[in-house]
Amino acid sequence: MRTSLSPCPKTRPTRRHALLALAATVATVAATVLAGPGVASAAPVPGPTTAAPATSTSTPSPPTAAPAAASPAPAPAADETPTPPRAPAPEAPAAGETPRPAKTGARATGTGCGGELTFGEVETCPAIVDEQENVWTVRSTVDSDILIGRLSQVSGDGVGARITDPNGTYVCYLSSYASDCQLGAAGTYTITVSLHHGSGSGSYTLSVESKRTPSECDTLPANFFSFASAGRTGTLAAGVAAICFKFTQPVGTVLHLAEPGNAGDVQGYILDGQYQSMGCPVRDTTQCTLSQPGPYQLFLQSGYGTEASYTLRMPRISNAVGCPAIPLAGFGDPGAAVSSATVAWDGVTCHALTTTTAGAVTVRFSRYQDQHLTWTMYDTAGQRICDEYTNSRHCPLPGAGSYTLLVHNHHTMSEAITYQVAVAALHHDAGCAGATGTTWDQPALLVHQTSGVQTNCQPFQGEAGDRVMAYGAPTAYNDLSMWLVDQAGTPLCTEWSEEDGCVLPATGTYRLVSYLANWESDSTDLTYRLQVRRLSAAVGCPTVNPGSYGAAPAGALGGIRCRTLDVPAAGAYLVRAVYADNHPEYAQVYDAAGLRVCRDVHCQFDAPGRYTMVLLGNITTKVIDNDVEYAVALLPKAPAGCLPVSDAHGQAPHQGTFAAAGEYDCLQLPSPAGSRVVRLQAGDATGAANPEITVVDATGAYVCDIYSLRQYSCELTGTAPFSAVLNAPSGSPTGPYAVGFARVDGPPACPVLPRDATGATVTTAAGSFAACFAVPADQHAARESFTWTRTSGTGDARLSVFDAAGVRYCGPSGYSVERTITCTLPAGPVTVLLEADGVDATYRLTHRDAATPAT
Repeated sequence: MRTSLSPCPKTRPTRRHALLALAATVATVAATVLAGPGVASAAPVPGPTTAAPATSTSTPSPPTAAPAAASPAPAPAADETPTPPRAPAPEAPAAGETPRPAKTGARATGTGCGGELTFGEVETCPAIVDEQENVWTVRSTVDSDILIGRLSQVSGDGVGARITDPNGTYVCYLSSYASDCQLGAAGTYTITVSLHHGSGSGSYTLSVESKRTPSECDTLPANFFSFASAGRTGTLAAGVAAICFKFTQPVGTVLHLAEPGNAGDVQGYILDGQYQSMGCPVRDTTQCTLSQPGPYQLFLQSGYGTEASYTLRMPRISNAVGCPAIPLAGFGDPGAAVSSATVAWDGVTCHALTTTTAGAVTVRFSRYQDQHLTWTMYDTAGQRICDEYTNSRHCPLPGAGSYTLLVHNHHTMSEAITYQVAVAALHHDAGCAGATGTTWDQPALLVHQTSGVQTNCQPFQGEAGDRVMAYGAPTAYNDLSMWLVDQAGTPLCTEWSEEDGCVLPATGTYRLVSYLANWESDSTDLTYRLQVRRLSAAVGCPTVNPGSYGAAPAGALGGIRCRTLDVPAAGAYLVRAVYADNHPEYAQVYDAAGLRVCRDVHCQFDAPGRYTMVLLGNITTKVIDNDVEYAVALLPKAPAGCLPVSDAHGQAPHQGTFAAAGEYDCLQLPSPAGSRVVRLQAGDATGAANPEITVVDATGAYVCDIYSLRQYSCELTGTAPFSAVLNAPSGSPTGPYAVGFARVDGPPACPVLPRDATGATVTTAAGSFAACFAVPADQHAARESFTWTRTSGTGDARLSVFDAAGVRYCGPSGYSVERTITCTLPAGPVTVLLEADGVDATYRLTHRDAATPAT
């Protein structure tokens, strides 16, 4: 039904007519401003009371003083009033159904603006000046009606309006945004328009609509709620309060509300059969559940009151229609079980999925498309079953029946996306590859992927309590996703754990599910490798027994990713895996239950038994196949059978040879606990001749490493005797070496370095590359200068100075042919150490008080 209180009918101009009327209005206002006030005021009406009655629920009472703002005030924050728009600029109308013509009117007489208002029409007042008050009336035919009013300033000074009931009692206030006004009894209500400041001039449009008896309410047919529907497209006339749509749907229906357009300027709300808000704002992309009975009304408005195009879309998610079917795919290439679509930015597409049984599925897009899309799965009641964020791998469908997959495009560049999607059933093994085993000696699996939305499956048998690891790596750069599922398709071990691997909850068949995420348009067949291995009670690992220092490692070069370590007694052990070039590989050691015991190098075994060492055991993104060979050193941390060496200055260095990758040698030091030692080595030594060195005590406890031995001095702490453990550096598995150790604490046991111009001569060779001298306390100043010069041969040298406690007080300097360094020295004797390359050469070494000029 349409309510009309106008004494004479009005035409319904087209959008072109409305624009021409608006242009004429602006011209009239401009003329009025230039000519000055010349229109008589309308008859006065009673002013507002000081307090609003209980029936005024949507807008506040007007202030006692005129509002000071000339610009539009913020929109009221009521449930049924739209949020202020995000941008005022209208958009071009979208393609769709033919819009309803806008209803406009214009009333400008020589005695001013005013008169009766008709619901749904826009009245234009070309001029209101100074203290004029324009009086309009509107008749409500039902009790407790809700009036939607819009007073839009067209030009000039700001305008406002108060609404009073038939008794002259203030009801509500109208301003620049559409406002709701709760009316009381049916009757004629008065709208009095005036300028905010009571001076100046302006022009405005005025429009009102009834929520209970709207002037016109278009019916949205059943096919409007299909995802295949183009929606309802139209244009909101400038200044119109609201337009109405009505529809019926079952209670509980879930609707997808799309943004109606115009950059958020167009917005609305839905009322139930009792004219109450459903709490469903029609503005942004969201959802609405019709929780109360209808029939329903939807009121649509323009936030700024400007002309605005819109496209209204509300497809039904519950019992969805218009969604193309997507077959449930198996594992492997999905073939024809792929659905394609193009989805506009911030738009949605849907796919209808049917399953005959309950079970888990996984939803697959290619990576490029997936990064711009989000998906949600719904049942026929419109209830969310799962979504990409909480169920990216596993969507449990609770029963047989139909489901709707909704895809939303949130591309950051506002682009449309064309995509492919497949939904694979995780709860059965259709399309799975042949069963694989969990023993370590079988080759890695090579998996082919021939579709961008393919999901692969490798089944295997497991026993309750088995701890299983899965490793995977692409053949070429890509991102590989993989996870374990049980027979129902439920992912296993999804929570973080301090332990490696996944414990199987029951005996049965399990599946390793996997796929490559990145798929280029020209891809046809991408591959990756997989390993499914049992950590607990591992099978297929070659056995390694403890070896000896000074010999090739007990675990000779060989393939297979793991080794069984047969440990005869509890204690600390050195465990190290190296490739043929002596490059070390990190490894994890596990007990019989598959629990982590230690990482490599330093491993404490609390009991004798068999343990499993796995290369990169906790790195699931690395596949090490059986053709990769490496050696394993398994040695007690407390060295045994070490060759004794001297710590005295002037002794020949120890000569040794690394015969195999992974070999460890040990040398026993005679120095007691508390003493300090340094390493002596030719400055030009490289490769195996420059070994890594670690000093340990009699129990195998760490004391110091090569850095302390070279740069400072190593204090021997712990239990004597002490041993130096040597191994060739990475990349140099074999070769000879020469190394010595010198004790530097205590009274210097070296010849005195003369304090004259002649100094001392040092001769070096391949087996003699270090010289030691003492400087008594009375033969050095607090600052002393030391100079060395090569007088023959080749190579260069460096110098260090130690105090009586063995602390390196000066140096080590850089290697140089000749150089003078000045040291601040402590009181007491010091030791000077000159280290050179292992080549034939002679050097002259002198020292003097730093305050004395060089001669």
